[in-house]
Amino acid sequence: MYWDLFMIFIGVGLVSFGGGYAVIPVIQQEITEKGLLTAAEFQQTVALAGMAPGSIATNAATLIGYQTAGYAGAVVSTAGIILPSLVVIVMLSAFFYRMRGNPWVKSSLYGLRPVTTGLIVYAAIHFGYPDEGDGVLRGLIPTLLICGACLFLLLKYKLHPLLILLMAGAAGIVLF
Repeated sequence: MYWDLFMIFIGVGLVSFGGGYAVIPVIQQEITEKGLLTAAEFQQTVALAGMAPGSIATNAATLIGYQTAGYAGAVVSTAGIILPSLVVIVMLSAFFYRMRGNPWVKSSLYGLRPVTTGLIVYAAIHFGYPDEGDGVLRGLIPTLLICGACLFLLLKYKLHPLLILLMAGAAGIVLF
């Protein structure tokens, strides 16, 4: 069990470009495919991980490890997800420091932005509507309305993000 957890999360750690939210679909596929958690349990775990400070992917790995194998599972899962990043960052930092002015390096890093954005959007849609079917379209319109209103209020009136979050929560209560 510990080896399986370590291998799952070291694999996730190797592909975790774009931050924690971008790899949530990868974690979900691996965890539910192996039968470690159901889709509903995974959603609850990610929701709890999102409330804790720190990276949501690391928090999710820790919680999933704890739920499936106790404290040792939490340690193994956390080590698995952070080890690749640690090794890669240490190895690449010297290279990028020397190559920081190279236009090819700059361009390749800018090229990762659309991919990361797409992964985050996919994670939001897939996580928000895990049951493909009628519920997707029924909830999509109010969600897009709330999102659009929040974006408009942030850009046009430059309201404080905490106020926007509170207003979005209230709108969610009304609409859902």
